[in-house]
Amino acid sequence: MQHAIEAEGLVKTYGKGTKAVRALSGVGFAVPRGTVFGLLGPNGAGKSTTTKILTTLSTPDSGTAVVAGLDVSREPGRVRHAIGYVPQKPCFDPTATGRENLTLQGHVYGLSRSDIRARGDQLLERFGLADAADRVTKTWSGGMQRKLDVALALMHRPRVLFLDEPTTGLDPEARADMWAEISGVTEADGVTVLLTTHYLEEADQLADRLVIIDRGQVVAEGTPEELKGGLDGDTVQVELADAGQQEAARRAVASVRGTGEISADGARLHARVGNGAATLPGLLAALEDAAIPLASVTVARPSLDDVYLRHAGRSFHSADRAGRAGTEVAA
Repeated sequence: MQHAIEAEGLVKTYGKGTKAVRALSGVGFAVPRGTVFGLLGPNGAGKSTTTKILTTLSTPDSGTAVVAGLDVSREPGRVRHAIGYVPQKPCFDPTATGRENLTLQGHVYGLSRSDIRARGDQLLERFGLADAADRVTKTWSGGMQRKLDVALALMHRPRVLFLDEPTTGLDPEARADMWAEISGVTEADGVTVLLTTHYLEEADQLADRLVIIDRGQVVAEGTPEELKGGLDGDTVQVELADAGQQEAARRAVASVRGTGEISADGARLHARVGNGAATLPGLLAALEDAAIPLASVTVARPSLDDVYLRHAGRSFHSADRAGRAGTEVAA
C-alpha cells in the first residue's frame, strides 16, 4: 500500500432545495505513508467535512475514500480501529485523571490490562504528562489537555492519525510545544498524520505535503517549498491609510515598471514584483505622486498566503474572516 489515504471526487451537500449548501465539490488527494499531510484552508473551506468523511463520521454524496487500505463506506468499523482521531473539541473526561482517561481508552479498544498499563505509562512519559498523571485533568493547562487528546488517539497504536485543528486556542508557547510533538509522531509510531489547520505557519512548519482547499475544492497541492517556489520574485504588501483609495492605489502600483499581479483586500494591496528592493522606490514614488497616504509597506519572499492568493483569487486572511462571519460554506 503506497498511500495511507486516498480520496477521489468527494462531494457533500448539506440541506435540500434552495437551502442546499455544497460543502465539497470533487475533493481528491493521496497521502503517502509515514508523512505529515496538511489540509490547509480558511474556516468554512471544507476541511472538517473532508475529515468527517475520512473518519467515517459522515458519508459523501459521491466519490470514494480509502484509509489504511480500507474503504470508509464499506468497512467503517475496521477503519475506526485503524485510525486515531483528535477532533477540534476536547475528547477527554475532565473529571478523571490522565491515567484513568488512558486506561478507559485502552479498554474501549480491547487492549489487555498489561498492555494498557505499559502503553499508558509510555505515552504519559513521552508527552511530558507523567508528573500530572494522577491529577484530575480539569486542573491541567490547555496545552497539557491537548497533549492528552493526542495520547488518547495513539493509545491503540493506529496506522493513521487525524488531527483536526489541534492547536486552536493554545498560546504561542503551547502551540510550539504541540508542533514538536506532532513532528515526532511519524518517527516514533510510524503513523501517517493528516493535519487540518487554518494557520499558515503551522502548515508550513509541519506538513511534508499539503493541499489547499477553498470553497470545497482543492486549489493547489505540493510541498510547502514547491508551492512557494512556483511564485517568482517577491511580494510587496501596501497597507493604505484610507481603504477608500484602493482603486487609485491599484492604478498607481500598476504604473510601476516591474510590477506583476496585483490584488486588493480592503486597505491592503498585494503586488508581485521581480525584485522587491529594486522596485520599492519607484512604487513608493508613484503612490506619493498620487497623494495616497500609507500605513505601512513590506517586502517579503513568497509565502503560503501568496500561494493561496494566486490560486483562490483572494487573501487567506480575508477568506478566513468570511468563514468566521458565516458568509462561507459551514464545514
